[in-house]
Amino acid sequence: MKKMIRLLSFCAALALLFSAALAEGPGLNPEDNHRVFYEIFVGSFSDSDGDGTGDLRGIINRMDYLNDGDPSSGKSLGIGGIWLTPVFLSPSYHKYDVTDYYQIDPAFGTEEDLKELVDLCHRRDVKLILDLPLNHTGKDHRWFENFSNAHLMHNPSNIWYDFYSWIPDGDPVPAGRHFSRVPYCDILYECNFSDSMPELNFDNPAVREALLEIARYWLNLGVDGFRFDAAKYPYFGDHDKNVDFWTWYMRELKAVQPDLYAVAEVWDGDGVLSRYLSAFNCFHFSVSQAEGIIASTAKGGDVNLYARALESWQNSIRSVNPDAMDVPFIANHDTDRAAGYLSMANGRMQMAASLYLLSPGSPFIYYGEEIGLRGSRGGASTDANRRLAMLWGDGDTVADPAGSTYDSQTPYSVKDLEAIPGSLLYHYRRLLALRRANPEIARGTVTALSFPGSKAGGFLCELDGSVVGVFHNTSGSAKELDLSAATDLAFSEITFIGEGEASLEGSLLTLDARTSAILR
Repeated sequence: MKKMIRLLSFCAALALLFSAALAEGPGLNPEDNHRVFYEIFVGSFSDSDGDGTGDLRGIINRMDYLNDGDPSSGKSLGIGGIWLTPVFLSPSYHKYDVTDYYQIDPAFGTEEDLKELVDLCHRRDVKLILDLPLNHTGKDHRWFENFSNAHLMHNPSNIWYDFYSWIPDGDPVPAGRHFSRVPYCDILYECNFSDSMPELNFDNPAVREALLEIARYWLNLGVDGFRFDAAKYPYFGDHDKNVDFWTWYMRELKAVQPDLYAVAEVWDGDGVLSRYLSAFNCFHFSVSQAEGIIASTAKGGDVNLYARALESWQNSIRSVNPDAMDVPFIANHDTDRAAGYLSMANGRMQMAASLYLLSPGSPFIYYGEEIGLRGSRGGASTDANRRLAMLWGDGDTVADPAGSTYDSQTPYSVKDLEAIPGSLLYHYRRLLALRRANPEIARGTVTALSFPGSKAGGFLCELDGSVVGVFHNTSGSAKELDLSAATDLAFSEITFIGEGEASLEGSLLTLDARTSAILR
């Protein structure tokens, strides 16, 4: 009976998903930003021309893997958005030191390739956002050359003279900040991330207009928005001025594209992060990585605490900005890979995925997470080790980035996991299908439920009068939950996913070890 419940409910979920997709019709649904995004570190994803570097054409070739345009096929991840790490001209492998914001780096392809990718994404209802590092440029950018020349000529009337943040040589350096000398000049330029990344002067109206023009250019090409790098650093240590800048910037961009998708890197605690939510959504760093509540709950932690944290954070977000949403993740290109501390073999990787992908907002998957790709900074202390080549298993020639030293020891490729029913890859595919079939999860209001004496638990998601319940058992043994002790709602339909099975008899929900259930 349990197997029949699972089969019927999952088929019903896919049927609901497929009918909804048909009702929407082809093309992009621009108003829906509550999507699961997939972060692609472009140079490490898929190589189309055999030079070892991932490129835009490689992503185009892999779109059927990401989203094949058929919600009922079950053959793709079914992601709703793509975040590309910087694709602009740059001397580095990571491209966060931009030398021309208007040129695609030739290693990645051409502007025409990007436009083709954007168009393909939109035909499959996928949004595409670009990583836009605006806090600093590369040292070889012509702006910095013009700035240096203006100081070399001692010409303060030159429009480039105050384009970057600088102080006279000999002035005390502000606490916590880093400055480096401009060659042959008596000034120091600010460069808190690297000497090769000079920081712009955001008090200069010409700088602000230049940054607007960059974003407008790519929006006009068709991209759906941006990920803003280092968003708390334009004014080092001054959150009020940062928020004022970003509020102005977003207002100007939304005048061009009202449904703009924007998410920012504010790598800090919730208290600081919440100050920026009036401007845009922010990645929820405090729930990520090995110490975050997602990983700790996946390792057998208390789901009741997790549910209360979801409700509390959603309330906090909405108190700042009613239109804001949570953006959870477990790892990205700046953190150690989750598969290093959440094993597939013991089901913890699967459990973590269920926890954060079956939660409200716009979760982000880091490329390769769905196959258990590994990588950590380690003793070599290089971020390249967190950005290793995707393992396709089909002869793709993409290689690890320059400077990497990590022996990944990742046990499976995409091809391997395609041949293993119930693998981590299949788990991610099904999770995203279930999420899309239950829109209350992504866009609903969370109410945490309480089950004293149990570490299994869950929460309700309500959207336009429709309610679903999401429940998790992260422990290694089966658990029973009496739903009548936590809610007056009566559920009649169950879908489950995970290591075991689930059953619902009246108000008694039974969850096998490391298993999640959606109740309607």
